[in-house]
Amino acid sequence: MLKEFSYKQFGQLRSSDDKIEESTLLSIAENIKILFLPRNTSVKVDFQTFSLEGDALLFINPKVKIQFLSSEENKEVLLHFNRDFYCIEIHDQEVACDGILYNNVFEVPFIELNDIQASGIKSIIEEIQFEMENEDTNTEEMLRILLKLIILKSTRIWKQKHQLSEEEKQTDVHFLRKFSKLVEENYKTHHTVADYAEMLFITPKSLSKKIGLLSKETPNDIIKTRIILESKRLLAHTTMSVKEIAYSLNYEDDAYFVRFFTKNAGVSPTSFRKQF
Repeated sequence: MLKEFSYKQFGQLRSSDDKIEESTLLSIAENIKILFLPRNTSVKVDFQTFSLEGDALLFINPKVKIQFLSSEENKEVLLHFNRDFYCIEIHDQEVACDGILYNNVFEVPFIELNDIQASGIKSIIEEIQFEMENEDTNTEEMLRILLKLIILKSTRIWKQKHQLSEEEKQTDVHFLRKFSKLVEENYKTHHTVADYAEMLFITPKSLSKKIGLLSKETPNDIIKTRIILESKRLLAHTTMSVKEIAYSLNYEDDAYFVRFFTKNAGVSPTSFRKQF
């Protein structure tokens, strides 16, 4: 089901109504997504497979590829919207999720829900379903409010999970979000820890110490992982040559890029592409 308000789009797909086909996912590839996953679900996100014991939410940037593998209950719900309906970056002051739920370079942002939290999210999803089926002059704004409510609740749960919910930790949260967004915006052109330390006006050593609050990986590992992820996406889903991919990621020496990819992915770019 899809609602359009001028150029603004908001949609909801429910696997209980119909199987969410890959062709449908491709048609909304450019949209921002929130996926509600019931317990005992397996899902593939880009090149990682996740098996979930409990209910969870998954926040998906545009162009990220998802694939449903199994579900006992068949009750996945996919919410999707374009930037005209709600832009995460522009409205970040409202929901403070940029760098946490979206554009998070530390982890795939799954929000695992306990029974009470899952019940609350399901209730909001049912309200969204009601609004989609009973449109009036307030429908657009109601959908936006309900969307923000899911995002706000999820951001709060994420902070609690990572022990960053206390007031005195908010400076740390702000810094981690800022680093995450900087990597997401600049990984194609800036490849070193020193680059990001300079953007953040701190030393590389201080940057490593702060990142250690959230991640066991070093800033260098995080930057490399993001470059490798993009490389894999381009190898798997485009016809670009290895040389073109290297150049798009600011590696003028494609031989160096091949060595870099092979070392970090455990397989050469050509071998990786053959898998697809």
